[in-house]
Amino acid sequence: MGRSHLTRRRFLGGVAAAFGASTSTLIHGWQNAAVASGDDLRAIQRHLLPMGKLVRDRYRDLRRHFIFEYYPWYGTDPWRHWDGSGRTPPAELSASLLPLLGGYDSRAVKTIEQHARWIADSGAGAINLSWWGRGSYEDGSVHVVMDVMRAFDIKVMFHLEPYGGRRGVQFADDVAYILREYGERRRWDAMLLLENADGRAAPVFKIFVALLSPTSTDCRGITTPVDIYVPDAVWHQQVDRLRRDFAPEFDGITIVGDSLDANRSRVAGFDACAVGNPYIRPDEWPSLTAPFVSRNIPFSFAVNPGFDHVPPKTPPPDPCYQPLPIDPAPDLQWERQSAREIAQQLCTVRIAASFERTLALQTDRESANWRQGYLLVPINSFNEWHEGTAFEPMASYRDLTRAQRLLYHNAPDGSYRLRTLSNLLSLIV
Repeated sequence: MGRSHLTRRRFLGGVAAAFGASTSTLIHGWQNAAVASGDDLRAIQRHLLPMGKLVRDRYRDLRRHFIFEYYPWYGTDPWRHWDGSGRTPPAELSASLLPLLGGYDSRAVKTIEQHARWIADSGAGAINLSWWGRGSYEDGSVHVVMDVMRAFDIKVMFHLEPYGGRRGVQFADDVAYILREYGERRRWDAMLLLENADGRAAPVFKIFVALLSPTSTDCRGITTPVDIYVPDAVWHQQVDRLRRDFAPEFDGITIVGDSLDANRSRVAGFDACAVGNPYIRPDEWPSLTAPFVSRNIPFSFAVNPGFDHVPPKTPPPDPCYQPLPIDPAPDLQWERQSAREIAQQLCTVRIAASFERTLALQTDRESANWRQGYLLVPINSFNEWHEGTAFEPMASYRDLTRAQRLLYHNAPDGSYRLRTLSNLLSLIV
């Protein structure tokens, strides 16, 4: 029996299906949201003002709690990631939106400096760096990214991705490596030590797709083992070992899972959970956080603009393949500028609604976040161009060539996402 490799696309597709994100559902949501006006955004801003005072009074270095997901995996010589989904850069990039900077190298200092300037100007104070194991391309990008972020007073935490079948049993060793190589060796010049309301500070690590089922059943009813499955007990053992090993240096190390299963998260020993999936809409969040509140586990949903995945240029032969739906603006006629204006409006509302809702849930006095003095606001993402979640500026629609307009879904205003976020953060930090 073969083993099933759970890709990010398959994982997100499963969540989309679980939450009913069919095309018809999304179209219904689009029709409802299309009437959103400036009044909606002003109402959200009014809700944010008292929250801003609340968290400013509680957290000493508030901007560090607003954290961009950041991907250091792009390359140009040879091409890396920009050539995904059958694309042939530089003529066509594996991106649903054309970046303002074009296809860039994640290790180029000038590119990172521009990123850091945009992040700092937005009001956020940290990034969550995608990390794919020791010796990976992303691992080789860390020092230069941290050097530049330090110069712009931006702190760095790490997001441990599903980089191999042994990631569970080597988790403690990998985190120890990160702490020694990128914390201790650098004299903690750029690593995020997140402060709770009581002033205690600790390193933070997030894990992606940690709590999986051991098997996967496809649309034909064929069941295969999941190659990156890690038993909950193994996670718990690794987390316990990590805490023991670093007890002399830190009061604790915060391990953040990404599951909606509060019971399994507790069994795995995770300190908190954070979910960034854009298919789970802000109005669904309160019911999903309730089990975490009852178990006293802090939980965060991510600020996001929606989802617009790059489909493969040639659909795979997999009979179960289904392209992921665009959310919150499906089935638009992208050749029309008016459609892009609608998409920009809907994504602006999603950014504002997700920002307000994640803060509201985390400042609710009954929440585990509030009781433990814990605040973590993920922003999904700074530069995940394959999924269309990037807040990094895109080229404006008017600046695209005819050929580029056929390839990409760029908005009329290429900077609207980052500006919207910056305006919201100005009410808080």
